Amino acid sequence: MESSRISLRPFRLTDVDNILLWASDDRVTRTIRWDTLSTKEEALSFIKDVCIPQPWYLSICIDDRSIGFLWVIHPAMSDRLHEEVIEAADIGCAIAVEYWGQGIATKALKMAIPRIFNDFPQIVKIIAYAGLTNKASHRVLEKAGFHYERSLTLHGDFKEYGNKDAT
Repeated sequence: MESSRISLRPFRLTDVDNILLWASDDRVTRTIRWDTLSTKEEALSFIKDVCIPQPWYLSICIDDRSIGFLWVIHPAMSDRLHEEVIEAADIGCAIAVEYWGQGIATKALKMAIPRIFNDFPQIVKIIAYAGLTNKASHRVLEKAGFHYERSLTLHGDFKEYGNKDAT
């Protein structure tokens, strides 16, 4: 996949049909913390109520067509800004099955990481989680510069990866 075709952008209401293609696939949603979407109405609500209000819930796009989801969660991104200084953010992504194994998730993470450190200078560490048996996700995270840190139980068995490189 030519990397110039890959982009990250805010979700749009017009993404609804494309989102439903990947967010209705149990193979995509089984390892993330939200339910598989089954209707156009659910997809539209997901965009309006979950994605659009969060500036770091981004659409992974090929030629500006949504094929996945990248999210970053950090307390400074909420209404509690400056209430507490937390130096780590969580990141995750999911993409349509037809795009697995093409380096797109790795590219999306590599695009997001410098932007996160730029937008939130207090962040010194980005953390990602991957299921212990999800070897493809482990490879994606490692190629994006993450390093395995530990195993933990979080609704199942997960491996925690941290990226400490703020440059």
